[in-house]
Amino acid sequence: MGKNKVTSSDVAKAAGVSQATVSMVLNKKYNVSFSKETVEKVEQAASKLGYKVPRRRIRKDSKGGKLIVVFCPTLTNPYYVMLLQGIEEVAKENGYGVFVCNTQRDLKLEDQYLKMMKSIQPMGIIYTSSPSFCRQVDELSASIPIVIIGNRDETMSVDTVELNNTKPGRLMARHLLELGHRKVAFVTTPLLKRLPARIKRVDGFVGEFEGMGPGYQVIIKSPDERWNEQMPSIDSEYRMGYDMTKELIRDEKGITAIVGLDDMIAVGIMDALLEAKYKIPADISVMGCDNTLISSLQGVSLTTLEHFVVLKGRDACDIVVKKIASLNTYNSEIQPTSIYHVEYEPKLIIRGSTSYAKIRS
Repeated sequence: MGKNKVTSSDVAKAAGVSQATVSMVLNKKYNVSFSKETVEKVEQAASKLGYKVPRRRIRKDSKGGKLIVVFCPTLTNPYYVMLLQGIEEVAKENGYGVFVCNTQRDLKLEDQYLKMMKSIQPMGIIYTSSPSFCRQVDELSASIPIVIIGNRDETMSVDTVELNNTKPGRLMARHLLELGHRKVAFVTTPLLKRLPARIKRVDGFVGEFEGMGPGYQVIIKSPDERWNEQMPSIDSEYRMGYDMTKELIRDEKGITAIVGLDDMIAVGIMDALLEAKYKIPADISVMGCDNTLISSLQGVSLTTLEHFVVLKGRDACDIVVKKIASLNTYNSEIQPTSIYHVEYEPKLIIRGSTSYAKIRS
């Protein structure tokens, strides 16, 4: 095996530690504590294998020019469009171009795009959701500034702008509990282990209801995992909300509120209820999350959660720009270390789609 083919994963295996530990030790990230023994094991393994830490080199004449790449799972949800708006605002202010890699939630396509980064050589990368390939992204972060907007894997040593997704779930549940709702439903996109944000939001919601004791019930409705493998269409999440609600009102009695994982699902929920002649919120209350433009329309008036999506996009791009400037300023072997972690507190936006629970006879 040639030296240029040795990776940090090889070093991790030889040293008996995680790849993230190798990355942090060899990149001199002194804000993380490791025992002397661990540091020595990693350094000795790297030396024996001939592993060289990729040096961050930012050149204005590089193939990518002043380019920031954004990985996005879909452009059919307004949430991601809002993130891109914030990213592009800051990029433009600082003279950078933005190139969007729409992965369409396809693992093979995401992997393809990641492999292209070494040849494209962008000056920075922003992930608008949790990466599917944590090890590859962490390795790439040794040579390119990377920021993740979402829940970062704890083994990764990259910057994050995130939302503690249990918090919106709890806020949504508390609002409904205060209005006297006891039997409710939560409609979500497929709950996959590689997409922890969805699971955390549902868990936060369910946890609040379970804490109330007997007599309180949450029904979780999630489509088959195959939905996540299909190329997203402009109405994918709307149709999930619509179809799951049709099943709910057919199979369940006594539900007084239905919550959507996001605003697009919630709009699908509302259309299904209205088509079935239910009154919102007199018969059934509806909630969403993200506070997208559609939720504020007079004909929708959706109670939702604001978590400052555009600002999160701006913050992510601002971090990347700062990291690029730092790399251009410090040319020594040891680069200054700074791990950014920005988190916004969600805020409940009460509109006309929620009200006191209807008393069932």
